[in-house]
Amino acid sequence: MFIQTETTPNPEVLKFLPGREVLGEGTREFRTADEASASPLAQALFDLNGVERVFFGPDFLTVTKNSDDVDWRTLKAPILAAVMEHFTSGAALLAEGDAGAVSHDSDVYEGETAQVVAEIKDLLDTRIRPAVARDGGDILFNRFDAATGVVFLHMRGACSSCPSSSATLKAGVENMLKHYVPEVTAVEAAL
Repeated sequence: MFIQTETTPNPEVLKFLPGREVLGEGTREFRTADEASASPLAQALFDLNGVERVFFGPDFLTVTKNSDDVDWRTLKAPILAAVMEHFTSGAALLAEGDAGAVSHDSDVYEGETAQVVAEIKDLLDTRIRPAVARDGGDILFNRFDAATGVVFLHMRGACSSCPSSSATLKAGVENMLKHYVPEVTAVEAAL
């Protein structure tokens, strides 16, 4: 098995491409060792000294390191070994009974607002999320405030702690959404 690695715009995150499906559909983020108990692979990665966050995409995973504890020269080989061991073992990615991938928040909107939200989600899914996935992250719809025109989005994976994430939101995502959906006046990161 050959696992490729790629840097991301976030120097604390490295992207791993095992050459096979990871999650398949959607994404899943593990921010703590407790959350990682839902996945044998995430748990094995959190067992490594210096791993701070794990993110699964359709065909990749990213690992966020603790910048104070360790550098990539020390951490990369043990991560590669854990990923290889997991995929060659044939073990399930997620524990039995786990809900799996996370997607856009599914609040119900009415009337014209429902149409605006559908347009926002369509742009996110067809144009923005694929581009962000190339950098090892994901952006999910959180909510739309129709009174102010503000869209709130969750930044995940490499994007969640990236120094350039606010520039990505403002210069990239906000400009695109405002161009195609005139009701959008601003984009903010959801807390």
